[in-house]
Amino acid sequence: MQAEFAFSKFAGRLANLVELSSDDLDLLARLPRSIDHYNSRHHILQRGEASTHCHLLLQGYLCWLDSESRDGKIISIHVPGDVPDLHTIHDAYLDYNLASIGPAIVASIPHDVLRDLCGRSSALARALLLMILADVAGSRNWIVNLSSRDVLQRVAHLLCEIATRLQAVGSAMDFRIPSPFTQSDFAAACGISPIHANRTVQELDRSNILQWHAGTITIIDWNGLVRLAGFNPAYLRLPELETLAPAGTTMMHAFDEASFEARLR
Repeated sequence: MQAEFAFSKFAGRLANLVELSSDDLDLLARLPRSIDHYNSRHHILQRGEASTHCHLLLQGYLCWLDSESRDGKIISIHVPGDVPDLHTIHDAYLDYNLASIGPAIVASIPHDVLRDLCGRSSALARALLLMILADVAGSRNWIVNLSSRDVLQRVAHLLCEIATRLQAVGSAMDFRIPSPFTQSDFAAACGISPIHANRTVQELDRSNILQWHAGTITIIDWNGLVRLAGFNPAYLRLPELETLAPAGTTMMHAFDEASFEARLR
């Protein structure tokens, strides 16, 4: 049931990008897929491989990381509903490693199945292309985060992005973020040392902006975090987002998840 619910989040995300017909939703519901459970720090894909499947994240977090760098730089973080390697249906060669951050549940969908899906539905083909372009926009912003913001702003911006993307799929609505992340992970994602990451988190805690305890990051002052980061979510290409989103606000339109989950059964 949890996998069905998470898969419906993916369908809902596509439906927010383009208008999907009932036939389109049936095609999505019938996609063949295998579901795997991964432990923390598992490398699902390796640099230099030629991929044959795309990986839809159902639960947990995935990241692209540069295994060749001295401290394993993280170059993107992905939340449920994401397909971080969707671009490999066009270019199967891998430049980086795809790995889990904490335990993760992932659905694998063959490339040829997705290509056939695109041939059957122009709407789904466009939606998948827009997802790829959203990832490209996210990568541009990642570069800006590392090159133009100070340490405190980098960490704040990353937290804003993760919270916003989780809210867009109906999670973290109370600004409590399930966190398998270590401060070393944040250091690797923000281009700073673990010591700097620790000091930054402590400063955010002292400022009553967030608390980081027992596998949960609680954002206490969302508006303050947004102002500190200079966060504008437009680059995420998510629907109906506001820069200062109130706690408890749903960020997706009314996609009929229950109906779609029934199709999956």
